[in-house]
Amino acid sequence: MSQRNIETLEQFTIETIPNLDVAVLGALELFGKVSLPVFDFNHFKRPLVIGSLNAAVTGEILFDSHDAVFADESDFESKIQATPEIDGVVLISASGGKHAVRIAETLKKYPLETWLLTNNEDARAGHFIESEHIILFPKNREPYTYNTSTYLGMILSKTKEDPAQIYEFLTKEVHATIPQNLASFDSFYFIVPTQFHLASALFMTKFDELFGSKVSCRAFTFEQTEHAKTVVPSDKEFFISFGEENKVFGNDGTRFFVPLPEISGYAAMVAIGYYIIGYIQQQHPPYFKENIATYTKLASQLFNQPINSIVE
Repeated sequence: MSQRNIETLEQFTIETIPNLDVAVLGALELFGKVSLPVFDFNHFKRPLVIGSLNAAVTGEILFDSHDAVFADESDFESKIQATPEIDGVVLISASGGKHAVRIAETLKKYPLETWLLTNNEDARAGHFIESEHIILFPKNREPYTYNTSTYLGMILSKTKEDPAQIYEFLTKEVHATIPQNLASFDSFYFIVPTQFHLASALFMTKFDELFGSKVSCRAFTFEQTEHAKTVVPSDKEFFISFGEENKVFGNDGTRFFVPLPEISGYAAMVAIGYYIIGYIQQQHPPYFKENIATYTKLASQLFNQPINSIVE
Protein backbone atom coordinates (compact mmCIF):
# COMPACT_ATOMS: atom_id res chain seq x y z
CA MET A 1 0.00 0.00 0.00
CA SER A 2 1.08 3.57 -0.62
CA GLN A 3 1.07 6.15 2.16
CA ARG A 4 -0.50 8.84 0.00
CA ASN A 5 -3.68 9.17 2.04
CA ILE A 6 -1.86 9.24 5.37
CA GLU A 7 0.24 12.09 3.96
CA THR A 8 -2.95 13.96 3.05
CA LEU A 9 -4.30 13.44 6.56
CA GLU A 10 -1.07 14.67 8.10
CA GLN A 11 -1.11 17.90 6.11
CA PHE A 12 -4.71 19.05 5.62
CA THR A 13 -6.03 22.29 7.12
CA ILE A 14 -9.51 23.48 7.98
CA GLU A 15 -9.74 24.82 4.42
CA THR A 16 -8.66 21.55 2.81
CA ILE A 17 -10.55 18.95 4.85
CA PRO A 18 -10.54 15.66 2.88
CA ASN A 19 -13.64 13.58 2.31
CA LEU A 20 -14.35 10.42 4.25
CA ASP A 21 -12.96 8.06 1.60
CA VAL A 22 -9.48 9.52 2.15
CA ALA A 23 -9.79 8.82 5.88
CA VAL A 24 -10.77 5.21 5.12
CA LEU A 25 -7.78 4.58 2.86
CA GLY A 26 -5.50 6.40 5.28
CA ALA A 27 -6.71 4.19 8.12
CA LEU A 28 -6.02 1.04 6.14
CA GLU A 29 -2.57 2.37 5.23
CA LEU A 30 -1.91 2.94 8.93
CA PHE A 31 -3.02 -0.54 9.98
CA GLY A 32 -0.88 -2.05 7.27
CA LYS A 33 2.25 -0.79 9.02
CA VAL A 34 1.48 -0.80 12.76
CA SER A 35 0.51 -3.50 15.22
CA LEU A 36 -2.85 -3.37 16.93
CA PRO A 37 -3.35 -4.14 20.62
CA VAL A 38 -4.70 -7.54 21.54
CA PHE A 39 -7.48 -7.71 24.11
CA ASP A 40 -9.39 -10.55 25.70
CA PHE A 41 -12.28 -10.04 28.09
CA ASN A 42 -13.34 -13.66 28.35
CA HIS A 43 -12.69 -13.54 32.09
CA PHE A 44 -15.88 -11.49 32.34
CA LYS A 45 -19.05 -13.57 32.36
CA ARG A 46 -21.36 -10.61 31.78
CA PRO A 47 -19.57 -7.30 31.20
CA LEU A 48 -21.20 -3.92 30.86
CA VAL A 49 -20.00 -2.30 27.62
CA ILE A 50 -20.42 1.48 27.53
CA GLY A 51 -20.00 3.95 24.68
CA SER A 52 -21.62 6.94 23.01
CA LEU A 53 -23.01 6.68 19.46
CA ASN A 54 -20.20 5.29 17.26
CA ALA A 55 -18.39 3.95 20.32
CA ALA A 56 -21.57 2.23 21.49
CA VAL A 57 -21.99 0.46 18.15
CA THR A 58 -18.32 -0.46 18.14
CA GLY A 59 -18.84 -2.03 21.53
CA GLU A 60 -21.73 -4.10 20.20
CA ILE A 61 -19.53 -5.29 17.34
CA LEU A 62 -16.65 -6.18 19.66
CA PHE A 63 -18.92 -8.10 22.03
CA ASP A 64 -21.50 -9.43 19.57
CA SER A 65 -20.82 -13.02 20.59
CA HIS A 66 -20.53 -12.26 24.31
CA ASP A 67 -23.25 -12.25 26.96
CA ALA A 68 -22.79 -8.52 27.48
CA VAL A 69 -25.01 -5.67 28.62
CA PHE A 70 -24.78 -2.55 26.47
CA ALA A 71 -25.26 1.01 27.66
CA ASP A 72 -24.48 4.63 26.91
CA GLU A 73 -24.04 7.79 28.97
CA SER A 74 -27.76 7.99 29.73
CA ASP A 75 -28.44 4.55 31.20
CA PHE A 76 -25.20 2.91 32.33
CA GLU A 77 -25.94 3.35 36.05
CA SER A 78 -29.46 1.99 35.76
CA LYS A 79 -28.06 -1.02 33.87
CA ILE A 80 -25.58 -1.68 36.72
CA GLN A 81 -28.28 -1.39 39.36
CA ALA A 82 -30.75 -3.56 37.42
CA THR A 83 -28.26 -6.29 36.47
CA PRO A 84 -26.42 -7.78 39.46
CA GLU A 85 -24.75 -10.32 37.15
CA ILE A 86 -22.52 -7.60 35.68
CA ASP A 87 -18.97 -8.49 36.71
CA GLY A 88 -16.87 -5.94 34.82
CA VAL A 89 -17.00 -2.83 32.65
CA VAL A 90 -15.47 -1.93 29.30
CA LEU A 91 -15.69 1.77 28.46
CA ILE A 92 -15.04 2.67 24.81
CA SER A 93 -14.15 6.23 23.81
CA ALA A 94 -11.81 7.35 21.03
CA SER A 95 -11.01 10.62 22.79
CA GLY A 96 -11.48 9.45 26.36
CA GLY A 97 -13.13 12.83 26.90
CA LYS A 98 -16.63 14.33 26.78
CA HIS A 99 -19.15 11.99 28.45
CA ALA A 100 -16.51 9.31 29.02
CA VAL A 101 -14.97 11.41 31.81
CA ARG A 102 -18.20 11.55 33.82
CA ILE A 103 -18.85 7.88 33.16
CA ALA A 104 -15.39 6.82 34.33
CA GLU A 105 -15.62 8.98 37.45
CA THR A 106 -19.06 7.60 38.31
CA LEU A 107 -17.89 4.02 37.85
CA LYS A 108 -15.50 4.50 40.78
CA LYS A 109 -18.53 4.07 43.03
CA TYR A 110 -18.93 0.47 41.95
CA PRO A 111 -16.67 -2.50 42.81
CA LEU A 112 -16.29 -3.48 39.17
CA GLU A 113 -13.08 -4.07 37.22
CA THR A 114 -13.14 -1.29 34.62
CA TRP A 115 -11.25 -1.07 31.34
CA LEU A 116 -10.90 1.79 28.86
CA LEU A 117 -10.41 1.34 25.11
CA THR A 118 -9.22 4.65 23.67
CA ASN A 119 -7.02 6.31 21.04
CA ASN A 120 -5.86 9.15 23.26
CA GLU A 121 -2.85 8.64 25.50
CA ASP A 122 -3.94 11.72 27.48
CA ALA A 123 -7.55 10.59 27.86
CA ARG A 124 -9.18 12.41 30.78
CA ALA A 125 -11.32 9.36 31.49
CA GLY A 126 -8.09 7.46 32.11
CA HIS A 127 -7.53 9.48 35.29
CA PHE A 128 -10.20 7.34 36.94
CA ILE A 129 -9.08 3.96 35.58
CA GLU A 130 -6.04 1.91 36.53
CA SER A 131 -3.30 2.40 33.97
CA GLU A 132 -2.91 -1.34 33.34
CA HIS A 133 -6.58 -1.41 32.35
CA ILE A 134 -6.21 1.18 29.60
CA ILE A 135 -5.76 -0.16 26.05
CA LEU A 136 -4.38 2.44 23.66
CA PHE A 137 -5.07 2.07 19.94
CA PRO A 138 -3.23 3.89 17.12
CA LYS A 139 -5.03 6.51 15.04
CA ASN A 140 -4.50 9.01 12.25
CA ARG A 141 -4.93 12.75 12.33
CA GLU A 142 -8.52 13.22 11.15
CA PRO A 143 -11.34 15.78 11.05
CA TYR A 144 -13.50 15.81 14.17
CA THR A 145 -16.31 13.19 14.10
CA TYR A 146 -14.73 11.17 11.25
CA ASN A 147 -13.52 8.59 13.80
CA THR A 148 -12.45 6.26 11.02
CA SER A 149 -9.03 5.04 12.07
CA THR A 150 -10.11 5.08 15.72
CA TYR A 151 -12.97 2.60 15.80
CA LEU A 152 -11.89 0.74 12.66
CA GLY A 153 -8.68 -0.19 14.47
CA MET A 154 -10.62 -1.59 17.40
CA ILE A 155 -12.80 -3.64 15.07
CA LEU A 156 -9.77 -4.97 13.18
CA SER A 157 -8.23 -6.00 16.50
CA LYS A 158 -11.16 -8.33 16.97
CA THR A 159 -11.80 -9.58 13.43
CA LYS A 160 -8.13 -9.96 12.37
CA GLU A 161 -9.01 -8.99 8.79
CA ASP A 162 -6.19 -7.99 6.45
CA PRO A 163 -6.23 -4.19 5.90
CA ALA A 164 -4.20 -4.59 2.70
CA GLN A 165 -6.87 -6.83 1.18
CA ILE A 166 -9.62 -4.37 2.07
CA TYR A 167 -7.54 -1.52 0.62
CA GLU A 168 -6.97 -3.40 -2.62
CA PHE A 169 -10.65 -4.27 -2.90
CA LEU A 170 -11.67 -0.63 -2.48
CA THR A 171 -9.17 0.77 -4.94
CA LYS A 172 -9.43 -1.97 -7.58
CA GLU A 173 -12.98 -3.31 -7.33
CA VAL A 174 -15.17 -0.56 -5.86
CA HIS A 175 -13.65 2.75 -6.93
CA ALA A 176 -14.30 2.50 -10.67
CA THR A 177 -17.91 1.38 -10.22
CA ILE A 178 -19.16 4.29 -8.09
CA PRO A 179 -21.93 6.21 -9.91
CA GLN A 180 -21.21 9.80 -10.87
CA ASN A 181 -24.78 11.04 -10.42
CA LEU A 182 -25.03 10.80 -6.62
CA ALA A 183 -25.53 14.56 -6.33
CA SER A 184 -28.95 14.03 -7.93
CA PHE A 185 -30.21 12.31 -4.77
CA ASP A 186 -30.88 13.75 -1.33
CA SER A 187 -31.70 10.44 0.32
CA PHE A 188 -29.81 7.14 0.38
CA TYR A 189 -30.89 3.70 1.47
CA PHE A 190 -28.15 1.26 2.49
CA ILE A 191 -29.10 -2.43 2.43
CA VAL A 192 -26.56 -4.37 4.48
CA PRO A 193 -26.14 -8.13 4.91
CA THR A 194 -27.83 -9.57 7.99
CA GLN A 195 -24.53 -10.65 9.52
CA PHE A 196 -23.39 -7.01 9.49
CA HIS A 197 -26.63 -5.45 10.72
CA LEU A 198 -24.85 -3.42 13.42
CA ALA A 199 -23.06 -1.40 10.74
CA SER A 200 -26.38 0.22 9.81
CA ALA A 201 -26.25 2.48 12.84
CA LEU A 202 -22.69 3.57 11.99
CA PHE A 203 -23.74 4.56 8.49
CA MET A 204 -26.77 6.54 9.60
CA THR A 205 -24.74 8.35 12.26
CA LYS A 206 -22.07 9.23 9.70
CA PHE A 207 -24.71 10.83 7.49
CA ASP A 208 -25.93 12.87 10.47
CA GLU A 209 -22.39 14.06 11.12
CA LEU A 210 -21.50 14.90 7.53
CA PHE A 211 -24.80 16.12 6.10
CA GLY A 212 -27.22 16.96 8.91
CA SER A 213 -30.67 17.36 7.33
CA LYS A 214 -29.26 18.14 3.86
CA VAL A 215 -28.77 14.51 2.81
CA SER A 216 -30.37 11.65 4.71
CA CYS A 217 -29.71 7.95 5.04
CA ARG A 218 -31.72 4.93 6.01
CA ALA A 219 -29.88 1.66 6.58
CA PHE A 220 -31.40 -1.76 7.11
CA THR A 221 -30.91 -5.40 6.20
CA PHE A 222 -32.82 -7.00 3.33
CA GLU A 223 -35.10 -8.68 5.85
CA GLN A 224 -35.84 -5.42 7.65
CA THR A 225 -36.44 -3.67 4.34
CA GLU A 226 -39.22 -6.13 3.56
CA HIS A 227 -41.17 -4.74 6.51
CA ALA A 228 -42.85 -1.63 5.09
CA LYS A 229 -39.74 0.53 4.75
CA THR A 230 -40.58 1.47 1.17
CA VAL A 231 -44.34 2.06 1.31
CA VAL A 232 -43.83 5.66 0.18
CA PRO A 233 -41.49 5.75 -2.84
CA SER A 234 -39.28 8.67 -3.82
CA ASP A 235 -37.39 9.27 -7.04
CA LYS A 236 -34.83 11.14 -4.91
CA GLU A 237 -33.87 8.06 -2.86
CA PHE A 238 -30.92 6.00 -4.07
CA PHE A 239 -30.58 2.34 -3.02
CA ILE A 240 -27.13 0.91 -2.34
CA SER A 241 -26.97 -2.81 -1.55
CA PHE A 242 -23.90 -4.53 -0.14
CA GLY A 243 -23.01 -8.17 -0.67
CA GLU A 244 -26.36 -9.12 -2.21
CA GLU A 245 -27.80 -7.45 -5.28
CA ASN A 246 -31.07 -5.57 -4.83
CA LYS A 247 -33.52 -6.26 -7.66
CA VAL A 248 -36.68 -5.29 -5.78
CA PHE A 249 -36.45 -1.91 -4.12
CA GLY A 250 -36.16 1.30 -6.14
CA ASN A 251 -35.72 1.04 -9.89
CA ASP A 252 -32.89 0.46 -12.34
CA GLY A 253 -31.86 4.11 -12.23
CA THR A 254 -31.71 4.27 -8.45
CA ARG A 255 -29.84 1.06 -7.60
CA PHE A 256 -26.17 0.41 -7.03
CA PHE A 257 -24.72 -2.95 -6.01
CA VAL A 258 -21.47 -3.11 -4.05
CA PRO A 259 -19.96 -6.59 -3.73
CA LEU A 260 -18.05 -7.61 -0.63
CA PRO A 261 -14.77 -9.54 -0.53
CA GLU A 262 -15.18 -13.30 -0.25
CA ILE A 263 -13.87 -13.27 3.30
CA SER A 264 -15.43 -10.24 4.96
CA GLY A 265 -15.86 -9.16 8.55
CA TYR A 266 -17.19 -6.02 10.12
CA ALA A 267 -14.00 -4.08 9.30
CA ALA A 268 -14.50 -4.60 5.57
CA MET A 269 -18.20 -3.76 5.82
CA VAL A 270 -17.56 -0.51 7.69
CA ALA A 271 -14.63 0.50 5.49
CA ILE A 272 -16.57 -0.11 2.27
CA GLY A 273 -19.66 1.69 3.55
CA TYR A 274 -17.65 4.70 4.72
CA TYR A 275 -15.76 4.74 1.41
CA ILE A 276 -19.05 5.01 -0.49
CA ILE A 277 -20.22 7.75 1.88
CA GLY A 278 -17.00 9.63 1.07
CA TYR A 279 -17.98 9.70 -2.60
CA ILE A 280 -21.50 10.85 -1.75
CA GLN A 281 -19.81 13.62 0.23
CA GLN A 282 -17.53 14.42 -2.70
CA GLN A 283 -20.44 14.82 -5.13
CA HIS A 284 -22.52 17.06 -2.83
CA PRO A 285 -21.73 20.59 -1.57
CA PRO A 286 -19.11 20.69 1.22
CA TYR A 287 -21.61 20.97 4.06
CA PHE A 288 -19.27 19.50 6.66
CA LYS A 289 -16.24 21.61 5.75
CA GLU A 290 -18.33 24.78 5.78
CA ASN A 291 -19.78 24.17 9.24
CA ILE A 292 -17.41 22.08 11.36
CA ALA A 293 -15.46 25.03 12.82
CA THR A 294 -18.65 26.70 14.03
CA TYR A 295 -19.89 23.43 15.46
CA THR A 296 -16.72 22.64 17.41
CA LYS A 297 -16.88 26.05 19.08
CA LEU A 298 -20.37 25.15 20.28
CA ALA A 299 -19.29 21.64 21.28
CA SER A 300 -16.44 23.07 23.36
CA GLN A 301 -19.02 25.04 25.34
CA LEU A 302 -21.40 22.10 25.65
CA PHE A 303 -18.74 19.73 27.00
CA ASN A 304 -16.76 22.42 28.84
CA GLN A 305 -13.53 21.22 27.26
CA PRO A 306 -11.67 22.11 24.07
CA ILE A 307 -13.06 20.36 20.99
CA ASN A 308 -10.96 20.93 17.89
CA SER A 309 -12.07 20.68 14.28
CA ILE A 310 -8.94 18.63 13.57
CA VAL A 311 -8.11 15.79 15.94
CA GLU A 312 -4.34 15.49 16.07
